[in-house]
Amino acid sequence: MGHGKLNSKINVMVVGGGGREHALCWKIAQSQFAGDIYCAPGNGGTAQDARISNVDLQVSDFAGLSEFAQNNKIDFVVIGPDNPLADGIVDFMEAKGLTVFGPKKEAAKLEWSKAHSKQFMLEHKIPTARFTVVHDFEAAQKFIKENEWARVIKADGLALGKGVFVCNSESEAVDALTAIFKEGRFGEAGSTVVIEEKLIGEELSLLLLIDGKSVMPLSACQDHKRRFDGDKGPNTGGMGAYSPVRLFDKNKSLIEAQVIKPIEEALKNGSLDFKGMLFAGILVGLPASSDGTAPPSNNELIPYALEFNARFGDPETQALMPRLKSDILPLLWASAQGCLADEQIEWFDKASVCVVLSARDYPESSSKGKAIEVDDLPADVCIFHAGTQLKDGKLLTNGGRVLALTALGDNIEAARNNAYKAIKQVRFADMACRSDIALKEVGQCLST
Repeated sequence: MGHGKLNSKINVMVVGGGGREHALCWKIAQSQFAGDIYCAPGNGGTAQDARISNVDLQVSDFAGLSEFAQNNKIDFVVIGPDNPLADGIVDFMEAKGLTVFGPKKEAAKLEWSKAHSKQFMLEHKIPTARFTVVHDFEAAQKFIKENEWARVIKADGLALGKGVFVCNSESEAVDALTAIFKEGRFGEAGSTVVIEEKLIGEELSLLLLIDGKSVMPLSACQDHKRRFDGDKGPNTGGMGAYSPVRLFDKNKSLIEAQVIKPIEEALKNGSLDFKGMLFAGILVGLPASSDGTAPPSNNELIPYALEFNARFGDPETQALMPRLKSDILPLLWASAQGCLADEQIEWFDKASVCVVLSARDYPESSSKGKAIEVDDLPADVCIFHAGTQLKDGKLLTNGGRVLALTALGDNIEAARNNAYKAIKQVRFADMACRSDIALKEVGQCLST
């Protein structure tokens, strides 16, 4: 395949085995340009789809994956998860002559080092919470004691979405520091810690497709990170998401000016070299005052960047793919080839609500080997598999977040009703989910 636009069928391999990768494979399989599609290692859902072949290789086996791609004439490799990106899978594969979607190791540092990411935000004047970087327990504890605003504790490295502690008191913050520094809960990822100001506001997820020169925003999502209803309990990889988000629509020009434009500038002036998907976690809130007491009186909202991820979000991807009207392959290809400006992106005029069905004790423990039954689902409902496997023709649980069920509807309320109705068609032992995904959004829509 030459550079530039896609004009013929290509063989694709998606690297990863979660719900995000299943959703990507599902969408790629609908492309007019899709040849053979492989998923490595894949899961029970990709195994059940006749258009997709699972490859029994782990995401960390760069040599094995590259060799498979070369032997099977793979034209395009799409990287799903964060760990291989942080370990340099794109650099490795490109050195072997493969065309890959995803940022190189140095660019992915925006995700694998929170301290680096915060520094980038500061340098490019992207609004973000006040912060400090610490390397040992004593210094961190001292800082928390002396600064009442410092109540968010983040392990610097990758921690499967579980390395962030939003604390309400000094003692909670000290407990978080103890877990990271003294118990070593996140290993090497916790050798450096970012301590941040706790901001008040509402969050949204914005995925930005980047080709090294230009930025194409996808439709906004909102994720539900906490395990239990009412945003209670521990942080997880995500318990559900919905799209579109009114918070984004209402603050679109603000977000474009203060978050997206500085990223475009950084690409243009060479201070950011990035191709792939950049995921911005944004909190829209009132400005905190310089002494942390009360916000200034003009009440102007600010789009604070909370974090960057260097890949498609999970479960945001499961919420977005059914809404995407455009063929996804030319978009991903153009991003890798540096010609995104020639492409357009279109969305169905539908809302989506995605609810994650997890093991009851997730995130503390997962589910393995329990039978999963799924009855016939309506046409506007998709099930994306995450922690599943197909064994001797039987679908079994194999993880903490087992399935993600996404329903479409004319608006968020309809999509939400369709999703929770469809959940009744799915069964496995000790299945759990949050009952309030998108509920706040429905309430806001009804109250205006």
